[in-house]
Amino acid sequence: MKNKKLWIFICIIIVILCLDHIFEWSSYIGDFDNLKFLKDMVNENLLLAVLLYIGLTVVGCVVLALPGVTFAIAAGLLFGPVLGTLCCSAATTIGAMLAFAVGRFFLKDSIKPMVMKNKYIRKWLFDEGGGNEIFVLMITRLVPVFPYNLQNFAYGVTDIRFSTYSVCSLIFMLPGTAMYTVGTAGLADKENRILYIGVALALAAVVMGLGAFLKKRYMKEEKDDGRAER
Repeated sequence: MKNKKLWIFICIIIVILCLDHIFEWSSYIGDFDNLKFLKDMVNENLLLAVLLYIGLTVVGCVVLALPGVTFAIAAGLLFGPVLGTLCCSAATTIGAMLAFAVGRFFLKDSIKPMVMKNKYIRKWLFDEGGGNEIFVLMITRLVPVFPYNLQNFAYGVTDIRFSTYSVCSLIFMLPGTAMYTVGTAGLADKENRILYIGVALALAAVVMGLGAFLKKRYMKEEKDDGRAER
C-alpha cells in the first residue's frame, strides 16, 4: 500500500485522540491540582519526583500534544528556578527527540517529496550545507509563535541530523524554558520574588529580541531572494 507508514501514523493519532477523549488524560495532566502528589514527593524522594515529572512531560508533550509552557510552569512550582529549568529542559528535549524520531520513521518518505516542491521550504530545510536548517531551527525555537509539538514531528521530515537537531533544540529552547520556569518560581517564592522575576524579564527581553532580530533577517532574505529572481 502506498504511504503505508503515513496511514499507520494517522491511525495511531486517531486512536490516541479517541482514548484521550474517553479517559481525559489531557485534562488530568494539564490540571496542576492533580499533580500535587509530585510536590509532596519532592520532599520525600526528589529523584523519583524528577523522573515522574520528566515522564509526564514527555507523554504530555509528545503523545497528548499539551503546550510545553504548562510543564515549564509546573517545573518552576515543583523544583524551583534552577532544578526546575534543568528538569523541564531535559524533559522537553527528550520529548522533542522522540517526536523527531517518530516523524522521521513514519512521515519522511511520504511528506518529504511533497514539501520539496516548495522552493522556499527546499531552500531553508533541505540545503546541502545544513546551515539554513540550523538557522530555521533557531528561529522556530526562540520565537514562541511556532507550535512546539508540530515542530518536532515536522523536523523529522527534513534531512537534518538527529544529533544536530537534539543539541540545537536543547540550546535554543533553554532561554524560553528558563524564562517561564524562573518567572513561575518567583511568583511562588516571596523571599526571592524580585530577583527571580527580574531574571525572567531579562530572559524574556533576550528571547523576544533575538526572535525579532532573526525573524526580521529571515523575512529580509526572503524578500531579497524574491527580488533577485524577478
